[in-house]
Amino acid sequence: MDSVRAEAGRTRAGEPVPLKIVVAGGFGVGKTTFVGSVSEIPPLRTEAIMTSLSEGIDDLNEIRGKSTTTVAMDFGRITVDEQLILYLFGTPGQRRFWFMWDDLSYGAVGAVVLVDLRRIGDCFGAIDYFEDRGVPFVVAVNSFAGTDRFDDGAVREALALRAGCPLVRMDARDSQSCLATLVGVVEHALARSTAA
Repeated sequence: MDSVRAEAGRTRAGEPVPLKIVVAGGFGVGKTTFVGSVSEIPPLRTEAIMTSLSEGIDDLNEIRGKSTTTVAMDFGRITVDEQLILYLFGTPGQRRFWFMWDDLSYGAVGAVVLVDLRRIGDCFGAIDYFEDRGVPFVVAVNSFAGTDRFDDGAVREALALRAGCPLVRMDARDSQSCLATLVGVVEHALARSTAA
């Protein structure tokens, strides 16, 4: 983190550096929870109540009890220290809302791709999206019951992650876990930018 602070200090003397981070992943993986857990401001949420129109479209088998969904974005902010502020943009997870991802991701320095190992296929779209656009990202395995039986090697193989892509375990309900994940994204993005 010291390297991020040093880089931020060189960018704008005396002013905090704002960085945009995108939080993406499949439907019901914890993006809204992630942004809400770590944001120092009341997060902006565009949650809508799910209606019968989503029946047969949104698979609720593994996420019973889910009654709302993000239809545009989640927004939050966290001040890491006096030199670094992160602005968080959570994407909607359903494929029918993916047309918004380009706008939400514009200008982002990095992304978090949240993964629910019970529904691993739901994250492939997000991984492909950021790989195709060259946006640095961290794959964050969200803590759900029964998912700890898969070790990191098995997860990396199942996701076909490139060697340099960080994989972390975290809990979207825990602010410190979310902050550590965000710091990992910033450090990964910085390492990629200095290597280029």
